[in-house]
This record gives sequence, C-alpha cells and structure tokens, in this order.
Amino acid sequence: MNTDRKISIMGIVNLTDDSYFAESRCADVEAALGRVACMVAEGADIIDIGACSTRPGSAPVGEEEEWRRLEPVLRALRERFPYVQVSIDTYFSSVVRMAYDILDRFIVNDISAGEADPAMLSTVGELKLPYVAMHMRGNPRTMQSLTDYKDVVSEVLDYFRDFAEKADENGISDWILDPGFGFAKTIEQNYNLLAGLREFKSVTRSDGTPAPLLVGVSRKSMVYKYLNITPEESLPATQAIHMVALQNGTDILRVHDVAEALRTIKLYKALATGSQS
Repeated sequence: MNTDRKISIMGIVNLTDDSYFAESRCADVEAALGRVACMVAEGADIIDIGACSTRPGSAPVGEEEEWRRLEPVLRALRERFPYVQVSIDTYFSSVVRMAYDILDRFIVNDISAGEADPAMLSTVGELKLPYVAMHMRGNPRTMQSLTDYKDVVSEVLDYFRDFAEKADENGISDWILDPGFGFAKTIEQNYNLLAGLREFKSVTRSDGTPAPLLVGVSRKSMVYKYLNITPEESLPATQAIHMVALQNGTDILRVHDVAEALRTIKLYKALATGSQS
C-alpha cells in the first residue's frame, strides 16, 4: 500500500429537495453556506455542489432551473469561502461556462462523462478545468440497463480506456475517474466494482500518470438496501466500505460525513503503516 499518496475528501452539498439523504439537502443560500462551513471545519478538501438529483425516480430539472439554484450559492461561496476548492455536479456545458464567469477555476463533476451534452468535453478542454468523468450506463433515474454486463469491472475499465482517448482529443489533461457506484448497476455489480477497484489504477492520463480514483458510496443503496436499513442508519457501514476502497487505491472519497471519513482515512494509514513494518 502507498500510504504517502494524497487522499482527499469531497463533501456533498445538495441544492435540492429530493436527494436520497435528507441531511445533505440545503433549501437556501444560508443553509448551503452553513453546511460548507461545517464541512470545511471538519477537514473537507473539496466541496461538491449539485442542484439536480439523479436518484432513481427523480425528475431532471433542466439547465435553467439548475443554474437558478446554483448561481446565488456560487456567488456567496466566492465571497465567503474564496479559498475553498469547489466542484460542481453538472452535465450541462452551459452551466460550466456560467459558473466559470463566477469562480474562474473549479472541478466539473459530470455523471455522464460528457455523454449527456456533446459540448461538455470541448468546453472543459477549452477552459482548462479539472474534470471528474463518471461511468453511467443507461438511465440512473429509471435504473435501465442494470443486468446485461458480462463482467462489470472489465466493461467499466474498457469504458475509461476509451474515455482517456476522448480526454486527450479534447485537451483535458487533469481528469479523475469515478466508476459510478449506484448508477444503473445492481447491488452485486457495485460490490464487484469495489473488489476490482485497483484495476482502474491502470488507466492513465496524457502525462502517463494513473487517473486519480474517486469513490462515491456514501449512504447509497448498495449499503442501506443490502443491510435492510435506512440511509440515516448507514454511516458505520459506509465507513467500512470506505476502508476497503482506500485499501484498493482510492484517492478521493465523496462523502456526506466529512469528520467520519477523515477518521477512516487516519485509521487506514495507521493500519497500512503497521502492515508494512
């Protein structure tokens, strides 16, 4: 294990009223800023802001409504937390351009890896922004295309090898790989991905370095449905999965609970150091 690698925590802020974990929802600007302040104080490295839920059964809101929710929060963030690294969870290139006028530099977190908007990859490349490419097969809202993988790890791996070429073609050198836990995958497929995470370290960017690996499993259905509990009850089990993800090479944990994730990282480093002595 490489215990010297940088491990970052990405804290989740949802500007929605229907995200699956109620405590992540922020109804207004002050609620969002309060959640950001708390996460930063607890040790978050990145704040990921989303204005459209993609949970099964949710309805898309469209780029105009997404921007209506985002704009006041981004302006307030720039003023109150100018030092905080921001990630914006969107698949609209128009939202990226408008956010760029406010923030200048931020991470684009795209659940579709550029497939939802043909202009996304060229926009990110033009603006030279860091980019999270997530694997999403089918439609996460309807859970379409769940069971027709022959080998989920191999197929998602092939997907990102193809994406690496698209990133190069569009001038995107700083990109992060997200296997897409919970997005149009069965619970069994999610755990197969978790077990095979280390294989994704073979995917490289244009400079020859492995694409950093982001894992977002916090309080998701692969945890609470499998254990027959609620998202609110799933924090301890989430940390157990975080530990496995870290052992398998994860560089960024996308989480609802920053303080607990930081403790898990500390324990992982202590265990890893002990195992090497």
